[in-house]
Amino acid sequence: MLSFYYIMLFNYDVIVVGAGHAGCEAACAAANMGAKTCLITMDMNKIAQMSCNPAVGGIAKGQIVREIDALGGQMGMVTDRCALQFRMLNKSKGPAVWSPRAQCDREKFIWTWRSVLDHTDNLNIWQDQVTQILVNKTIKSSEQSEIQGVKTLLGAEFHAKCVIITAGTFLNGLMHIGRVKIQGGRIAEPAALMLTESINALGIRSDRMKTGTPVRIDKRSVDFSLMEEQKGENDFHTFSFMNQGRPLQQLPCWICYTNNEVHEHLLKGLPDSPLYNGQIQSIGPRYCPSIETKLHTFPDKEQHQLFLEPEGEDTNEMYLNGFSSSLPMDIQIESLKKIPCFRNLVAYRPGYAIEYDFFDPTQLKHNLESKLVKNLFFAGQVNGTTGYEEAAGQGLMAGINAAINCGGGEPFVLKRNEAYIGVLIDDLVTKGVDEPYRMFTSRAEYRILLRQDDADARLTKKSFDIGLATTQRYQHFQTKEMNIERLLHFTYNFSVKASLINDALATLGSTPLQRGCKLTNLLERPQITFDNIAPFISPLSAELQRIDDRKEETIEAAEIRIKYKGYIMREQQVAEKMLRLEDIRIQGKFDYANMQHITIEARQKLAKINPETLAQASRIPGVSPSDINVLLVLMGR
Repeated sequence: MLSFYYIMLFNYDVIVVGAGHAGCEAACAAANMGAKTCLITMDMNKIAQMSCNPAVGGIAKGQIVREIDALGGQMGMVTDRCALQFRMLNKSKGPAVWSPRAQCDREKFIWTWRSVLDHTDNLNIWQDQVTQILVNKTIKSSEQSEIQGVKTLLGAEFHAKCVIITAGTFLNGLMHIGRVKIQGGRIAEPAALMLTESINALGIRSDRMKTGTPVRIDKRSVDFSLMEEQKGENDFHTFSFMNQGRPLQQLPCWICYTNNEVHEHLLKGLPDSPLYNGQIQSIGPRYCPSIETKLHTFPDKEQHQLFLEPEGEDTNEMYLNGFSSSLPMDIQIESLKKIPCFRNLVAYRPGYAIEYDFFDPTQLKHNLESKLVKNLFFAGQVNGTTGYEEAAGQGLMAGINAAINCGGGEPFVLKRNEAYIGVLIDDLVTKGVDEPYRMFTSRAEYRILLRQDDADARLTKKSFDIGLATTQRYQHFQTKEMNIERLLHFTYNFSVKASLINDALATLGSTPLQRGCKLTNLLERPQITFDNIAPFISPLSAELQRIDDRKEETIEAAEIRIKYKGYIMREQQVAEKMLRLEDIRIQGKFDYANMQHITIEARQKLAKINPETLAQASRIPGVSPSDINVLLVLMGR
């Protein structure tokens, strides 16, 4: 008896594998730029699932989300619609490090993203698991392989001009709870078991990383009277430059602390901890350590701060931030019961660790395309990063560049002085990773230029020019810029008399004037703001009233430009000097292995990464300034 195996064929411009935060942004970006796109996911009900904390933003991460929004991505708008609590972090410091953060409704986040995808033209969704990458040349060929498409578990074959891999933690995912090991990419969700091997067969290197998540708690079992309440902020700030306000009920978070009794009970479980008994070999995130790692690293610390955060408007489930763990579940739960507010604790599920495959990002170009396989892109945790925001930023850039590759055009790459996304990608492809990469403001050498308030000024026109940012978004940005420029023009030209303003300055705690000055000179003072000086200067008050769209945001942006003008100009000058090295292209011009005038380490690193520009070469660990000077001399510079 003969049996026939039929393969159903599909044809697209771009295929995105995985519908996490990277995959959703990649699919929307490619489709909105006109590419016929298909997003393949194992579960259409878990699209953009927040696997760990249902929160978006934070230090530097919030800037990335603002950049995603300025470029025409979706994360900022979705977050605003699902935010349960919003805070602007670091407000006690300068605006270079102000960072928005929002606690979100987990389920509403999924279904809001699903609605965005469902209403995106040129975009289809297919529920299935990708098991194989198809190329039109083998790795044995002397020529570069080129992507052809993918095959799936259901037997479908998708042909495409470009494929983007955004598989998150699902590639050979293995979860750990004590000595219990379960295959999976997330709790109760299967691992992707064949895709890594298919990609390895193309010559692309992979390795293993580890992350983790904490216990989830039933809020009905918590004594909130024994916790410290942490409320959010209800001012004008949002993630999206297009949104105004947050529609959901704003909920508090809660703070409590571990104690010595908790620590003693946790330490009893260390022999069964997969982090300490050799069960887990891969490296976890340095800046989000498990509770057992905290006890091991800080043995003298008597308490650790924990945050209990809501998972949604309509659920009793809460997230215990700061208590990530892979200890046996009885150890986790019984330890928490030794904290007074959790003495009657009821848990939904324990915390767990997960190991997964990632691919060495130094094998990528700056547009996130593989150096080995043409039109194959990688974005998100598969590149060794951690965090929804870092993943989404990569996904957006991969989607943009995949669409560009389909139609022909120059790669869209952001420089380090243009965006945190540019810093992120340059760090990945230039330096690689030896632990899960997390963005911080300290990683950006030009962070006064990369503020959250000016992401639209930096990026919206660039996105509009490549066809992603809509006309509506661009016009919205132009209106805001016009209002800012008009306000700045007024302050630089309006003169203030000492006799008429000194009483007001005394009231505001500022030094009286000896003579008249321009209004901008007053606004440069730390005690003076548009809001507190306007009641004393009628023409300024009238000027502020003329701003009829996003007034508070416009005033804040103008004020930052005035107060930090000197710092901004100085950093721009430094960035421009470095850009000269960005213009010197060196890829393919040197045989590094046979260069005797640079160090052995520099030869090895340069040969491995094969940098595109001299500036990129200068950022490779192990390449010294003297090595760069040798390259300059050899180029006749």
